[in-house]
Amino acid sequence: MQTGYWHLEVLWFALIAVLWIGYFVLEGFDFGVGTLLPFVSKDDADRRVVINTIGPVWDGNEVWLLTAGGATFAAFPGWYATLFSGFYLALFLILVALIVRGVAFEYRGKHDSVRWRRGWDAAIFFGSALPALLWGVAFANMVHGVPIDAKGEYTGTLLTLLNPYALLAGLASLTLFTLHGAIYLSLKTKGELLVRSRTAARWLSVAAALLVFVFLLWTYLNAVSANEKGIVPGVIPLTALGLALAVPFLVRAAKDGLAFTATALSIALITVTIFLNLYPRVLVSSTNPDYSLTIWSTSSTHYTLVVMTIVALLLTPVVLVYQGWTYYVFRHRIGRDDLAPLKSPIDLLSGDHPPGPLPGA
Repeated sequence: MQTGYWHLEVLWFALIAVLWIGYFVLEGFDFGVGTLLPFVSKDDADRRVVINTIGPVWDGNEVWLLTAGGATFAAFPGWYATLFSGFYLALFLILVALIVRGVAFEYRGKHDSVRWRRGWDAAIFFGSALPALLWGVAFANMVHGVPIDAKGEYTGTLLTLLNPYALLAGLASLTLFTLHGAIYLSLKTKGELLVRSRTAARWLSVAAALLVFVFLLWTYLNAVSANEKGIVPGVIPLTALGLALAVPFLVRAAKDGLAFTATALSIALITVTIFLNLYPRVLVSSTNPDYSLTIWSTSSTHYTLVVMTIVALLLTPVVLVYQGWTYYVFRHRIGRDDLAPLKSPIDLLSGDHPPGPLPGA
């Protein structure tokens, strides 16, 4: 550690944590909506409504991931290099899933064919569920420890990442994100879709609360056994757990807004818990604790961090205001009666269509 500008490393570690929190909270309900697509919809009209609830925002939510990856590359290139080389296959699967899902959103409504749309529906489901599972696996391994040698190189395989603790974290993230999506649908839909979304949320809320409890307990026991509890104040994971336990009651009381806030805060606080457990490390070595990567050993130069800080201060408020405005504009509930009768983009050429929203899916 070098005095004089050490706080910039700490600052960017915290900012990267904030970016991941934003990504998991916002993209989390996107993943949940995509995962629930085949389960809450009874026909194509329902599926169009479900997809249209996230149609205006899903690509904006993914910007948080791009920014988090770019910030990691620029601020902590050593962390980025080891993480993306060691977790290469898992991250590649996530990337492919996100690409396929994005293509599915854009192309699902391009052809009026049952077979065509069912194929893209399957792509949306797998493209949402797989990243929701694998992000949990990846972050659990970061804090639990992976084999890293004295050169900072990952020496394990894909199977190394699929340990019981990481798989539990993956199931917890998948269930929690799916619950987050079910509650989002409860806020954004009406009619029978609203009823089915609330029913899904009731079942998922119990499973999510149980998995969050087991994951946080296991995380604490791992930290105690390694005598490395980071700098996590006990109130943070306990609050995350308390919020997760409160969601089933909020869902049953049909307090959708409070339930959505509770899942969002629970996701955020669980992510905070992971990053505070890591600090000042960025990747824990299970080979030898001395081989763990830290913010000091993997950071960029002082000049790079200064430039990044100035750019972030100038541009971040603009991005936040724009995204907030997007959510405000598209805040209303939608249902089957809000769908336009168009079946193909070709119909737009005739000028013979009634006003209304386009068939985004």
